[in-house]
Amino acid sequence: MSRSAAPKKRPVTLGLLQHACSEDPKENLRACLKLAERAAKDGAQVICTQELFRSQYFCQSEEHRFFNLAEPIPGPSTEAFQKLARKYKVVVIASLFEKRAEGLYHNTAAIIDADGSLMGIYRKMHIPDDPLYYEKFYFTPGDTGFRSWRTRHGTLGVLVCWDQWYPEAARLTALRGAEILFYPTAIGWHPGEKAEHGQNQHLAWETIQRSHAVANGCFVAAVNRVGHEKPVGGDGIEFWGQSFVSGTSGQLLAKASLDKPETLLVELDLASVDVTRTHWPFLRDRRIDAYGDLTRRFID
Repeated sequence: MSRSAAPKKRPVTLGLLQHACSEDPKENLRACLKLAERAAKDGAQVICTQELFRSQYFCQSEEHRFFNLAEPIPGPSTEAFQKLARKYKVVVIASLFEKRAEGLYHNTAAIIDADGSLMGIYRKMHIPDDPLYYEKFYFTPGDTGFRSWRTRHGTLGVLVCWDQWYPEAARLTALRGAEILFYPTAIGWHPGEKAEHGQNQHLAWETIQRSHAVANGCFVAAVNRVGHEKPVGGDGIEFWGQSFVSGTSGQLLAKASLDKPETLLVELDLASVDVTRTHWPFLRDRRIDAYGDLTRRFID
């Protein structure tokens, strides 16, 4: 594309909130709000929390007492972030443990526009069940479908953690118009496996998400926590941080540290989505007539 034909720039600055969590939900909320306020003052226009930022990652065991951590949406956390969004004219994506009704809970992201309005929610669709990640005990699979929101600062799609491994989820969200895919995340190493498998596990996590940027010609932002958490004893999980933002061709634009709390500020040009999709027209050349078998569990 010639310089004269280049689309008008559409700059936006992301603020990704990577931090450790204590055992006190109220303190975690205060700390996250403080980080969000700092990010807004430093120029962030879209702020995203890590997954389930109000608590330590409690899914390391199956215990009914942890359901007490859940809250309604709207609720105290969304109200606090709505106030912040309104004050600083920022968009906020907040990852919460939602109590929808008695006995019905979700892993949910709330999307708040720059005027403080609650635009909607996304409920995590893919729910894992692995050692120390016993999420099926706590979370009902999402029923919102894959969505995007046309906010003041761009059209945003939101998925949550385990969703990040599924290209179908990224594709369907991008087909809703998302220019940036956000992934609030809580992922780390089992300390006993880190030496043997740690490098490959992290590489796979980063690579699959950068590939979503390539396949869909959009930006990807992943927000992870740091710290070694043992809410139920044992070896716990060593969260690997390294929140990052990928460009529309999968290039690594910015990356946070391995083990330090950090507010990662990244300026993007949303006009890059148009440029990339024009030159790499994957959406144009999709054979949607040939993909019907994707709705089958396995082709046998």
